[in-house]
Amino acid sequence: MAEKQEHNKALSEKKGIDQPTRLNPLAAERLKKNRSKTPSTQQITEGLLAGNKTQLSRALTRIESTAEKHQQEGREIIEACLPHANKSIRIGVTGVPGVGKSTFIESFGKLLTSKENKVAVLTVDPSSSLSKGSILGDKTRMEELVKDPNAFIRPSASGDSLGGVAQKTREAIILCEAAGYNIIVIETVGVGQSETAVHSMTDFFLLLKLAGAGDELQGIKRGIMEMADAIVINKADGENRKAAKMAKNEFNRALHLYPPKESGWTPKTLTCSALENEGIDDVWKLIEAYISETKKNQYFQHKRTEQNKFWLLQTIENTLKRDFYNNPKVKKALEVQLKLIEANKTSPFEAAAYLLKLKK
Repeated sequence: MAEKQEHNKALSEKKGIDQPTRLNPLAAERLKKNRSKTPSTQQITEGLLAGNKTQLSRALTRIESTAEKHQQEGREIIEACLPHANKSIRIGVTGVPGVGKSTFIESFGKLLTSKENKVAVLTVDPSSSLSKGSILGDKTRMEELVKDPNAFIRPSASGDSLGGVAQKTREAIILCEAAGYNIIVIETVGVGQSETAVHSMTDFFLLLKLAGAGDELQGIKRGIMEMADAIVINKADGENRKAAKMAKNEFNRALHLYPPKESGWTPKTLTCSALENEGIDDVWKLIEAYISETKKNQYFQHKRTEQNKFWLLQTIENTLKRDFYNNPKVKKALEVQLKLIEANKTSPFEAAAYLLKLKK
């Protein structure tokens, strides 16, 4: 009876005919061996310099890894790539969630590749350390661009801090440039201090905004407005066209109230519809005008030099911080000092002085 009930179950499986092997066993073994082979640092570097996306991804994985062996390999790859870097236009794109950054970047990226450019899209998203994955770097949001042979999209590396994530992005720029990408687009989450980090590694900083959300200038941090080289009102389509035009005029009036930029450039406001692919070419023409003007007045190279100085100091700070917290003595003593602070038996300053002495 039990056997009959088992036989009549909806999910019962009947023995069928074995399917023939679809893959030659020898070919399968060869494939397995090839996959198990870990390419050398030299092979990764050579492939990257030849524009191989797989080797570029492997190089990026090395610099993102926390393993000491991978970090050493990453440093060697970066050292070999430095003479081939510094030959791109670096564009930062920021805006609050929902402004349409991914749609804009995809439309913008497709325009650039149609003009025979190679485009790399990177993200700075420190929040990815919570979810162990990037929110902004979701490739499914850029379905068309990800298929483009002249485009490369890399989600943000997970990190414990904005400083750590930003440093990895800085190194990723060098690798992408060495791989032949002449335009690097860096997307930021648009909250916290991520805009400052992206501004410190890009040539042109673009702020995306939406119209029709009330007072257009409310809620915008003064610092972001000062950093922006252009403001683009996105989603200027359908019934939103009129509101977008009004927002454009309002932002233009506001931008004229800010002091002149060191670059000599006067920021401008444009409207576009990334969804309908309207106004995207105007954004690119504006960026080209900025690059041309700042190269003529020498500001372009001056800014790059100042950024390199900044990243030297940041790298030193990040390295010292990492080494300090990874010190076994400090790790052990830190837990004790935290408990003493909870019990009001020491002050943060006394605890810090004690811990810093342990590192000497």
